[in-house]
Amino acid sequence: MTHSVPASDVPEGTVTQAGKYAVGNNGKYFAVSRRCRHLRADLAGGSIDSDGCLVCPWHEAKYDVRTGRMVRGPQGVFAKVPGLGTGFKALTRVLPLTRGTVTEKGSTLQID
Repeated sequence: MTHSVPASDVPEGTVTQAGKYAVGNNGKYFAVSRRCRHLRADLAGGSIDSDGCLVCPWHEAKYDVRTGRMVRGPQGVFAKVPGLGTGFKALTRVLPLTRGTVTEKGSTLQID
């Protein structure tokens, strides 16, 4: 199923939702599945850091949007749980976030 969002809703440095995807703009448009692998937070409410990675709004796990893999585990109190971050990063090697293809069609972004 194709989802769409106006390109004006995704200025550089932001993330929004389009159906089952979190769509962002880190200088290039990207789309990944919306649920964090940690506690299933909605990644459409996340942010983009200076590395161009998607950061979870709940516990600041960090995802490389090119691969869908977690590159930093949950932070805060969760960062103190031995092996938790390593375990989730390993999980996303096997089950990365699903990546969608973003195509610009005029003033609209289509995500497949």
